[in-house]
Amino acid sequence: MSVAVAIVCVLASSDHLLDLIQNTPDVYDLLRASFEFDLERKQCGEGLRLASGAPLEVIAGDFAGGAYFLCSETGGRRPVVFANSEGEGGLIADDLADALEIIIGLGWQDCLRFSGGGDVEVMQASAQHLEGHLARDNPEIAEERARLAAALSLRILPVADLVIRLQAAASRTQPDYVVTTEDGEAYDPLFGEYSEPRHGGWR
Repeated sequence: MSVAVAIVCVLASSDHLLDLIQNTPDVYDLLRASFEFDLERKQCGEGLRLASGAPLEVIAGDFAGGAYFLCSETGGRRPVVFANSEGEGGLIADDLADALEIIIGLGWQDCLRFSGGGDVEVMQASAQHLEGHLARDNPEIAEERARLAAALSLRILPVADLVIRLQAAASRTQPDYVVTTEDGEAYDPLFGEYSEPRHGGWR
């Protein structure tokens, strides 16, 4: 396969995944209800762009006003950026398949929020606490993850591996994936400074 053909195939994969989600009601509903990846919430990211001036294509939103974006193709892949409603944003994965594996397989937003400023060991500890919370809140989480992975041809990876991938991606936000408003105001990084919730810690 030539390089040009390979790049076209990779680029098509994001569109294929989005079409598959859109046209498979069970997958669409499960991603929205259990993982807050909602293709209907595309208004959340209106007006945002990268600091370089490169455009962002909003593809989904979460329940709290955050938005997922596809970036322009880089090295045959379309990186995924997330921006939340609290003015924080950055790179979370090198393509949509990688992003969905993280979204499905990890309590990723809180893993970043309680990261001690981006310390991977703190993130690993937070991820383990979050797995316990997720299992208590939704006893069917493992089954749901498996169903989505099978339907979308994704991998179920160990939480520790997903944390490493997420930390590495978010650490590469500067300088190419800094999110800005229409007025040029830059979003803060996704890494939170705390290592656990301030009130009561991990319970």
